[in-house]
Amino acid sequence: MTELAAAAGIFAGTNVDDLLVLTVLFLAAARSGRPRPWQIWAGQYAGIALLVAISGAAALGLTLLPDRWVGLLGLVPLALGLRGLVSAFRDRGADPPAVATGLVSVTAVTVANGADNIAVYTPVFRTAGIGGSLVTIAVFAVLTALWCAAAGWLGGHRRVVEVIGRWGHWLVPLVFVAIGLTILAGLL
Repeated sequence: MTELAAAAGIFAGTNVDDLLVLTVLFLAAARSGRPRPWQIWAGQYAGIALLVAISGAAALGLTLLPDRWVGLLGLVPLALGLRGLVSAFRDRGADPPAVATGLVSVTAVTVANGADNIAVYTPVFRTAGIGGSLVTIAVFAVLTALWCAAAGWLGGHRRVVEVIGRWGHWLVPLVFVAIGLTILAGLL
């Protein structure tokens, strides 16, 4: 049960910003017909699958690293989170999300927007083992569907997009800091 909760927390924390991007894509789909909703869903799944595959490959490469040092990988999401907080403080606003018009561009936006997820997923897959990694991937698959469904629903509510846009740039770095500290706590 803890693996399920941890995987859900990791997915939610690393994809809060993606929810905003998906919501904007569904808004665009409703207004212009592009991208089509199926392209958003398929592109999101393809992008998440690529991020997971890259993270899994990196985690396999880290099997050469002694277990006692793996927890130091928590410094990566911690640093990303701190950098994000500094940036959010300086900019006082979020960058506008990229807009895509088809399956390939939705996939590209998902990968580009989630490239920092690799820094979080890699140590998770490295420490979770095969069984834990499979549970994590299954949770990610289910939550990707939930994210798409939620974004489709939110896309009909402009005010929700404004709220996510206002606070998302603070929330994402805070979650990264928490994930980094959790990974580092495994060293203790």
